[in-house]
Amino acid sequence: MDIQQKLRLLRQKMAAEKVDAVIIPSSDPHQSEYVADHWQERAWISGFDGSAGLVVVTMDHAGLWTDSRYFLQAEIQLKGTEFVLHKMYNQFGSPYIDFLSENLPAQSVVGINGYMFSKGSVDSIVAALTPKNISLRHRCDFIGQIWEDRPSIPKNPITLHEEKFAGKSIDQKLTEIRTAMSESAADYHLMTTLDDIGWSLNIRGTDVECNPVAISYALIGKNDGHFFVHPGKLTSEAEAALKAQHIAIHHYDNIIEFLNNLNSNSKILIDPNQCSQTIYEAVNGSIIHGNTIARKLKAIKNPIEIGHIRNVMKKDGAALAKAFYWMEHALQSGTSFDEVDLAHKLIENRATQEHYQNESFGAIIGYRSNGAIIHYHPQKGSCKTIHPEGILLVDSGGQYRDGTTDITRTFTLSAPSSEEKQAYTLILKGMIALSMAKFPEGTTGVQLDILARQFLWAQGLNYGHGTGHGVGFFMNVHEPPQGFVNNFSERGKTIHVAGMLTSNEPGFYKEGAFGMRIENLILCVPSNNSGFLEFETVTLYPFEHELIDQALITSEERDWIDAYHQRVYDGVAPLLDNDVRSWFKNKCRSL
Repeated sequence: MDIQQKLRLLRQKMAAEKVDAVIIPSSDPHQSEYVADHWQERAWISGFDGSAGLVVVTMDHAGLWTDSRYFLQAEIQLKGTEFVLHKMYNQFGSPYIDFLSENLPAQSVVGINGYMFSKGSVDSIVAALTPKNISLRHRCDFIGQIWEDRPSIPKNPITLHEEKFAGKSIDQKLTEIRTAMSESAADYHLMTTLDDIGWSLNIRGTDVECNPVAISYALIGKNDGHFFVHPGKLTSEAEAALKAQHIAIHHYDNIIEFLNNLNSNSKILIDPNQCSQTIYEAVNGSIIHGNTIARKLKAIKNPIEIGHIRNVMKKDGAALAKAFYWMEHALQSGTSFDEVDLAHKLIENRATQEHYQNESFGAIIGYRSNGAIIHYHPQKGSCKTIHPEGILLVDSGGQYRDGTTDITRTFTLSAPSSEEKQAYTLILKGMIALSMAKFPEGTTGVQLDILARQFLWAQGLNYGHGTGHGVGFFMNVHEPPQGFVNNFSERGKTIHVAGMLTSNEPGFYKEGAFGMRIENLILCVPSNNSGFLEFETVTLYPFEHELIDQALITSEERDWIDAYHQRVYDGVAPLLDNDVRSWFKNKCRSL
């Protein structure tokens, strides 16, 4: 079916059920950012496959709401369809609710699938629509009724994440969770988010591309637990480890029935912003609202994890050096390759490193104007061939059993213009300012974000995405709750504490011309002054010398770059062959 046929079928179902509008999100029943193919409902109905966005369909309008990271991509993918792009300039807002309030008459009915929306988001929608006398119906699975060739729910094996990597046993993690439960006087804690479950039970899966998670639910009791998963997924080792912790294994589909039959006197701790409306309303007992306990625990990396992170960055830096050495020599020799070929070369070199599992996200290889599409993902047949001229942006990462990486570098493949050098240098100055920050305990992401933007702002320039996001440990590359953003979302309001691993990635994008971003991962560590914190840069790969306008940098910034490049060389060079090592030494030369 094409997009128009899908919309026609959807509207037929809406009319039959007397529903005036349908909201279709990009999430799944676990409120995931990246979802398995089975739950790609928004992408299926609209054709837009960016990781963030939401569709509203009425009888006479089909709209897609997404933020500035995806404006160009959405315009391209929606072209020729009925869908209209609605630009969200605050990626954490909900302007689609305003659209419904303003365009639907009183007595209208809005339909959603309650599995795909959190209890908190449903409450917000109801609160916004009720004053307009518009009702919300949350048992409308219209996509499920019309998507005939829908992929099945993945049932890939679940393996044990070894303690030598995790740094803590399942027992230790459950003890920490139960201690927090007791502070809320909870008998049970329901976890529905896949990364929190994976961290808590030391398990990993491959059910979602690039994210080592397994489709499941978990209910932790004071002395026992319950794990809901499709039969046959657990390896014998993983199953034995869970049973040793008195965790009973149930069928994934039995979660509703099990929650229905909880003792009515039980107190269940649930995060309403993470638990779907359908799962939430199935709970029998007294519900206590609170954050998913593992959410913050897993954000603070333990000493074993931190040791692995420092080591994995050396391996990742070596893989990048080999790939970019190949790229540079291919350009010099006239060997033809495109953006997808380079993405494959990155995978090929990462795959030679010990404990490598997969990419941490689909690589963003943006040559020239494609670099201005912030979350551009190249595909054969439509991607650009890379030539020895212009600007190239490469954002990639790896999933290793001993850590997760995410790095962006911008290259000039010919002599850069003064505009390009200025933009790159302003980005680099902002990145260095955040890297060098020393700040008192209690400081939040929104307070730190301006450090990375200040030099661009001084020139009337900006970028439309956050400066940084939390990063998991052999887990999701985008890991809440912390980050650097210029708003009061969760990432903005979260306090940075020692042990948090966060990206530092300012950028600049000139539509139709080029995109630039420089990204390192930085670890929050105690500072020399009591009560203060600072950042340790753990990513190891040099910057692009030819793009640095030395007239714009200070002596302190120059010293920081030189010291960083020396640390990069010392960490990565021992893992390189002689030819690559000699080439890499030049890339790490002092300014």
